[in-house]
Amino acid sequence: MAQLLNVLLSAAIILWVYASGWFLVAIILKRNDLADIAWGVGYCLLCGWLFFTQPTGSVTLLVYVLVCLWGVRLSVHIYQRNRGKGEDFRYKQWRTEWGKSFYWRSYLQVYLLQAFFLLIISIPIVWASLFNTRLSLFTGVGLSLWVVGFLFQSIGDYQLTQFIKTKQPGEIMQRGLWKYSRHPNYFGEILMWWGIYGIVLPVPDSWWTIVSPITISFLLVFVSGVPMLEKKYVGNVAYEAYKKRTWALVPKLW
Repeated sequence: MAQLLNVLLSAAIILWVYASGWFLVAIILKRNDLADIAWGVGYCLLCGWLFFTQPTGSVTLLVYVLVCLWGVRLSVHIYQRNRGKGEDFRYKQWRTEWGKSFYWRSYLQVYLLQAFFLLIISIPIVWASLFNTRLSLFTGVGLSLWVVGFLFQSIGDYQLTQFIKTKQPGEIMQRGLWKYSRHPNYFGEILMWWGIYGIVLPVPDSWWTIVSPITISFLLVFVSGVPMLEKKYVGNVAYEAYKKRTWALVPKLW
């Protein structure tokens, strides 16, 4: 337990420095949506640090590779999506709502809060880094979940990007995976973290790391994912009809 606390404390300091650096860049560029790019890269930073400072078993190495693959792809996708455009509408709204308290609230409620959740969601990675554990049946099950989730998120993001290039005013994305789920990319991300949890289960006493997939599921379903995006479409007749026939996350195949 003492070793876990030491690693978590060190990780927290690294993520605090990391988040503070991104906050300073955001002030200079006047773009708080840089936090979205920093999200995926932050996990890669943590995995890299653990790789060089902790013993590396087969389970741990697999987790590092999967998390970094997800993190790099997501950050690159968000960078390309935002390039040449103004700040994301959610962050623009906060600039107006927060007024004079904008800077300190941005630091606390965007960057430091993100670092905190990044640390909580990374708990299976940190815990696995303390043991030299071999692959097992759980590895195959968890990896299968992760692959399905990765495909849902990456294909969903690609389809949405192509749709945005040709969409007509007022048109709602209802093609490809988006025909079966209103947020296939979020469904994929949740599935990936449950997959990581499954991969880590062979590690001794790892049951408690379930806090990670529960946290990301809660955030995307009730806080920063589905609710914030769907708030944009309140009162939109086409989107309301879309909601009636399509589930928010789990694909509805009939």
